[in-house]
Parts: sequence; C-alpha cells; structure tokens
Amino acid sequence: MKKNLFLGLAAIAVGLCMTACEGKTAATDESADSLTLSGLNPADFESDSTALYVLKNGNGMEVCFTNFGGRIVSIMVPDKDGNMTDVCLGHDNIADYEKYGAEGCNFGALIGRYGNRIAKGQFTLDGESYQLPINNGPNSLHGGGPIAFHNRIWAANKMDEQNIMFFTHSDDGEDGYPGNLDVNVTYSLTNDNALQITYQATTDKATVLNLTNHCYFNLSGDGSKDCLDEILWLDADLFTAVDEDVAVTGEVLSVEGTPFDFRTATAIGDRIDDENNQQIVNGHGYDHNWILNTGGDINKCFGTLYDPNTGIFMEMFTDQPGVQFYAGNFLDGSFVGKKGVLYPRRSAFCFETQHYPDSPNHPEWPSTTLRPGEEYLTTTIYKFSTK
Repeated sequence: MKKNLFLGLAAIAVGLCMTACEGKTAATDESADSLTLSGLNPADFESDSTALYVLKNGNGMEVCFTNFGGRIVSIMVPDKDGNMTDVCLGHDNIADYEKYGAEGCNFGALIGRYGNRIAKGQFTLDGESYQLPINNGPNSLHGGGPIAFHNRIWAANKMDEQNIMFFTHSDDGEDGYPGNLDVNVTYSLTNDNALQITYQATTDKATVLNLTNHCYFNLSGDGSKDCLDEILWLDADLFTAVDEDVAVTGEVLSVEGTPFDFRTATAIGDRIDDENNQQIVNGHGYDHNWILNTGGDINKCFGTLYDPNTGIFMEMFTDQPGVQFYAGNFLDGSFVGKKGVLYPRRSAFCFETQHYPDSPNHPEWPSTTLRPGEEYLTTTIYKFSTK
C-alpha cells in the first residue's frame, strides 16, 4: 500500500474513532438475523462501539473479525473432504471477549505496543529510561497496560469483501511508551486462501514497536481437546533461551539435539513435556522465540502446521526475524469459547511473528526502534490448503 494511501485511510479511520456510533455502522455488514458461515450471530457483537466484520473470497473461505482488539474471531477453511472448518479459537459474543480480555486473554487479538515480554518492564532509548506496566511476573507482556492494543476499540474501514483495515492512535506516554503513534493494520483474504496481515505505523518521537497477532490455531476444528498430534515444521536453527519467568536471558541456543528442533516435521506433542530439558521446564512446554532462517524474505515459507485428521495444511510467511511459538500451555478450561466449548490446555497454538522479546535491552539483536520520518511496515501470511 502506498504511503499516501495509508495516510488517507488513517484520516478516515480517525474520523471513525471520533464517533463510535459511526464506526459501528461501518462495521456491521451482516444483518442481525443471519448467521455467518462459522455460526456467529452479528447481533451478539453489536454495542455502541463494536460490531462483527466478515471477509469472504471466491472459494467460499470466510474470516470474521471484531474491532474490539482488532481480533480475528473465526477462520473457515475446507478440510480434505470439503467440509468447512473453523480453525481459530475465540468467543461467539462481544461480552465474552471483553470479560476474558480484562483477564489477559488475547484470542485473535492485535498485540502492541510491544508483543512479548520486556524484562522488568524497563528499557532505555537515546539515554532516557522508561518504565512500563508490570503484568506478567516481574515483566511487561504484550504492552502491559489496561489499554494495550488487545483491549481497545479500533476504528475500522472495510474496503471491500476481501480487505479490511483497523486503525488506532496511541498517545505519547501511554502505558509508559514514548511517542504519538498511529497504527494501521490491514487484513486481506486472498483468492489462494491466504490471510495476509500488513502492519503499518508512524511516530513523532523515537519509540520501540513490535506488533503481532495472537490468533490461536487449531486445525482439527475441535477446541474441546488438545491438538498435540498436529505436525509442525519450522525453518530455524536457533532459539532464544528463557528463564523461569519466561523472559529471554540473552542466550541464543541451537535447536540441534533438543525438543526445539522442528527442522524435520514432528508432532508437537512428541517432546513438549521433556523435563530433561530446562528450557521446556522454564517455558512450561513451548513458549519461545525461534530465530528464522528465512532472512526476512516474505516469499520463503518459514513454517507449516498440518492436522492429520482434517488434512488441513497451513503455510506461514513473514518478513520478521523471529516467531514466538506458544503451545497453549496456560489454557486451563476456564475460558468459554464458541458454542460453549471450554478450551483445555494445549487446545491451540500461536505463531506470533515478531522481533525478538526484550530486544530494546539487547542491542546486539535486530532493532525495534522506530523514529520520526520512518515507516514501520511488516507483513505476515497464513495460507491454507489440504494434504
């Protein structure tokens, strides 16, 4: 997207932010008495400022969103027998998103300002020290504060049946971060059954930024049980070590000979509880950043996920240097999901494309600093097919 178009759309979105009722009207593109392909009732997402958005492509694929947290609510793709299957965990009403979001649940949400952990919520930029909210042990996680990106109402502009843009503004000093920040995220549903997420942002003061999406994928379509038989391949030789609080230590480890080696496609459950590996113990399973071998090339697949029962196959692409693979270790059956399902431990997986956790405190790693006059621009793609 050209920069002038981005600025124009941002201006439109600011107008939507100024009038919540107007934003709601723009968002509601399904009649209240018609269900989506995934069985969602748009009326259950309507409030003064929220609604349900639906994208569809010519193959019958459907993806639903809400502007609360800019969240992906459902992803309907065909399985090997042609049956449409929802491969995304979430809730079927806005009240549950608001309730569980307040408890730190991030189903399908846009994450910022800084995805993942910043140790002790502290960093220094250009000689000035900043303190962020502490919300995860001694650390700051996913922005930290109560108005982090996953807990706010985003303005929306549905451009057509296959593209939607969400916009937010973050004030200088908000949750401790410097700079007035404008963020624009576009979801695109392509004709080859890929969901593309493009993140764009500008600032008026030097800041740190690490945006991502927290979609929980379950390619079996059954969120009532774990999906540890799903098969993962990751093109990564290295990962960043974590301590007992799941914050990075600064050490980079080889995957060779460890449960973190997915360079050969392996069932996720095969080694997830290997207590002989201290990193597995520290992460309560997999909750680590893999350093990708793809070198930022969006055309190179960095990972695949495959469900042997449904035959659904997901390919992943990004221009980011890392991905946080989180195996749902802290799901515990307390979240009421779509159709009243209680999501148990490891019933879905997240692949949060990113710069490395705590990068502002590790100058030897790729920088997350964004300065005035620069444009933050990154893309991630999740592409679906069957095998």
